[in-house]
Amino acid sequence: MGEGSTDTPQGVGHGGGSKTGHVPVLLKEAIDFLAIKRGGTYIDATVGLGGHSFEIAKRLGAPGHLIGLDKDPAALEMARERLVVGRSSLVVGEATDWPEITLLHRSFAELANDERRTTYDGILADLGMSSLQLNDAARGFSFQAEGPLDMRMNPQAELTAEQVVNQVDEVTLADLIYEFGEERRSRRIARAIVRSRPIRSTARLADVISAAARPMNQAERRIHPATRTFQAIRIFVNNELNDLRALLDAAPRVLKPSGRLVIISFHSLEDRMVKDALREGVKQGHYELLTRKPVTAGEEEVDRNPRSRSAKLRAAKRV
Repeated sequence: MGEGSTDTPQGVGHGGGSKTGHVPVLLKEAIDFLAIKRGGTYIDATVGLGGHSFEIAKRLGAPGHLIGLDKDPAALEMARERLVVGRSSLVVGEATDWPEITLLHRSFAELANDERRTTYDGILADLGMSSLQLNDAARGFSFQAEGPLDMRMNPQAELTAEQVVNQVDEVTLADLIYEFGEERRSRRIARAIVRSRPIRSTARLADVISAAARPMNQAERRIHPATRTFQAIRIFVNNELNDLRALLDAAPRVLKPSGRLVIISFHSLEDRMVKDALREGVKQGHYELLTRKPVTAGEEEVDRNPRSRSAKLRAAKRV
């Protein structure tokens, strides 16, 4: 999760604006680094509620093509409303100068199967969760509300958090909590979870973790004791890091020369993968690095949206 966050197991990223009570993180910075070309073809790899996509579409114009991907069909429907229906709220000229919009229910990892080379002018991936997911207790992402242990971004996927919590053996559970949550107390937490089975709700899981991993110092008190474990289980359930690796591997092949790759991450595991992949791409002659250090939210944005404090944006240009 975004380090330092006290509220949810991951910072909120892509979103849809005031109607959903949420605005996309680092919006201006993402749009600036994409350097959108009128008439181009762009992928919003995590369309979410359509916040970033709407701003991309406004700049693409009628000759352009915007492709939005998301694992979550509920998010896609809200993005469709914003991008297709919502354009009617624009002034007449802008509403008619609108790109082709294609919204697809799929993971961005599937770009690895795209055999077309140098197809896209830009790819944006905002790896944060949407407010739609976090605010719905029935989705099971947040430890702050009573809900089922689900955590699937794609409700059609087979593996749920409840299966992980109640069926994975103690050693494997401890390892995944350590690897994906960077939780030093993973073995203690895994032992407590196994001894407390069956666990059926997010609130019960949070209570078990909190009892097993009480904060020992001021730094640990800054985040809820369940934060890292919830992050780890969510990453495991949704295969998030493998999906990100597939996107990073595919990007140099599918981007056109001068095409832009912009990725916003919310925790150190993601950011480390992005940083390493872009640096390796520079070494191999694929990229020019546009961000020597990650771009972070300014004070004004953090004040307006505290969850943005975890966001880190990195960008590169295909050469």
